Parts: sequence; C-alpha cells; structure tokens
Amino acid sequence: MDQTLYFRLLLIALCSLSECIQHRYHYINMTMNWTEAQRYCREKYTDLATVNNMNDMKELKKTVNNTQVHVWIGLKNTSIHKWKWSLGDPVNYTNWEKGQPTSPPKCAFMRKGKWQSKNCNKKLSFICYNETNSKRYILVRAAKTWREAQSSCRQYQTDLIRVRNQNENQQIENINNKETHVWIGLFRDSWEWSDNSDSAFRDWKSNEPNNYHDSSVNCTEVQMPAKGQWNDAGCGYSQTFVCHEDKLILIKQNLSWTDALIHCRQNHIDLVSVDSEEIRRWVKKVVKDPSTAEVWLGLRHSCILDTWYWVSGEMVCYEKWAEGNETAVKNCDTVMRSGAVQSGGDHRWISLPETERRNFICSRYD
Repeated sequence: MDQTLYFRLLLIALCSLSECIQHRYHYINMTMNWTEAQRYCREKYTDLATVNNMNDMKELKKTVNNTQVHVWIGLKNTSIHKWKWSLGDPVNYTNWEKGQPTSPPKCAFMRKGKWQSKNCNKKLSFICYNETNSKRYILVRAAKTWREAQSSCRQYQTDLIRVRNQNENQQIENINNKETHVWIGLFRDSWEWSDNSDSAFRDWKSNEPNNYHDSSVNCTEVQMPAKGQWNDAGCGYSQTFVCHEDKLILIKQNLSWTDALIHCRQNHIDLVSVDSEEIRRWVKKVVKDPSTAEVWLGLRHSCILDTWYWVSGEMVCYEKWAEGNETAVKNCDTVMRSGAVQSGGDHRWISLPETERRNFICSRYD
C-alpha cells in the first residue's frame, strides 16, 4: 500500500478513537453553602461542577469516591423556563404541531412527525437513541412516564432521542409509523448551570425536584447514597462540593503559531485539537472575548502529504472552514500555514501564515 495512503488511513482510524471530556472534576472536602462553594470554585478552578452527560456523571462519582456524602454541583433554579434535550444538546430545530407547545406541560411527544407537549407523568411508548449502535433509534413499545422512559434509555441505550433537523425527524417518523404517541427527549425546565453553559443534562431522583415552587430550595446536590442521583436542596445548607476545571483556556497573548505551540506545551498540555462538534462548541464558548480577530488552533498543514492535521497527531476529520477560505495551500515551500478560528460570527476556521501573531487556545489536560 502507498505509504501516504496508509498514513491517512491510520489518522482516520485515530479520529474514531478520540474521547471528549470537557471537565476535570475536583472534590473539595470542606463544607460550605452553595454560594460559598461557587465562589471557592471560581477562585481556584473554573466553577461549580457542570455535568453534560452520563459519562461526566460517572467521572464525578469516581472523583468524589465516597458513597456517604451529599455534594453541591452548579445547577440552580431560575425563573426562566426553556425547552431542552435530555442528551444535553441545544434546541436548534423544532417541529411543533399548530397551537403547540401548551403550558404548563413540560415534556414533548411525537405524533405523525409533529410534536406536542404533555404532562410528563402520562405513560407513552418512547424512542431511545444509541450512539454506539448502527441502529441509532430504538422504538420501545412499553408505556412509561417521561422520566421512566429517560431512565430506561439511559440504562439500556444512551438516552431519549433528540431531533436536530428535518431529516432526523423524518427518520423517526418512519420508525413510529405504527404508534400514535411516543416520548422524545425534549423537556422544559428553569434550571441553569453556574458557568452559564447550555447543558440540559439532568439526573434527578424519582419525584425530584419536589420543591419546584419553594424559593428557598433552589440548588442541586448529588446524593451519593442514592447512586449519585440529584436532589433539590436549600442553598444555605453547608456540605462538601465538586468543582470543575475546563479543558480549554484562552491565552490573550499575541504570539506566532510556533510560539503559541511552545507556550501551551510548556505551561499546559498543547494547542487545542478540534475533532468533533462537541469540542467545537467548547472552543466557541472559550473564544468569546479575545483581543484578536482570529485565534490560533493546533491545526497545521503538511506539505509532504498536502493535508491538514492536528498537533495531537490526528487527521482533520471534522471541518468548519470559513466560506471562501481555501484549504489547499499554494506556495507550500515558501509559506507555512496554520489554522485559526474566527472570534466572531460562526467561529469558522481560517488558514493564516504561521508568523502572524494571534491569541490562542490551550488544552489544560489530555
């Protein structure tokens, strides 16, 4: 096999092995109320713990490593209600039936491709999503409440389905051709994270939160004796807590790409590699307030292979190039090119000479 082709195939294989862990958790074995814990985490790390999915939840429980304690995390009740996906994705697409959603129902079901809201305690069939299975959508013909359906999907698959576009909506409608009503993973609540992230992941205990309208019970604890599920609690209680440290950090120094790479490797881990939609969202969050119009990424062009790759050693298997910005590099022998992300608009990537001086994003841990 041609060596260049072999190298490219190897890099593609590596893309599929990458894991996305946004936060490193730190268990703080000191007792504080929720506000004091939030202040401590912001001073020492990034913020009180945010949890994006079940993998994060497993990491958090492993970090605490004590089955007898209750610990604060960064979820707090507000007065603003929003629709969210159980998987934690932002809601960028909807397909509501005319006159929907209604209030106060807080969960959504699908009927003939259209969405309607319904009391979450009603019992319906449901559709799970499995991110590791080629058959991604699994129809379960068992009547369960929305919370029971969510729990079942998380136990046996990945989660209740989320719908990101019309194509996915049609696929799910095709699966549901013999059912009249099925739960989907859309719900409405007023809980938000301390770090202002858009994560909609929740792992409440059964019948929680149960003091939804009590203004004194606005904070969230993880109850380790209850298998790490969540409970709403009064923010004034003193207990231990979990902080998180974001994987990415924006460095507001204007350096060449090579100097930025050296800085990241000497002071952190590396220039950031963006090989998934999830990591691109982290970059978008981190790049909110740079001092330059573009920010360096760990993206480099190889003249030998005539391809782009990440400094982590992976091929560019996820691409978000700015419109009109050529990924092909001309005059390769004279001008070395590296990749940066635009600090405004859609945060697309752009090719720049490596000698340009820009802010940059480092990874804090592997």
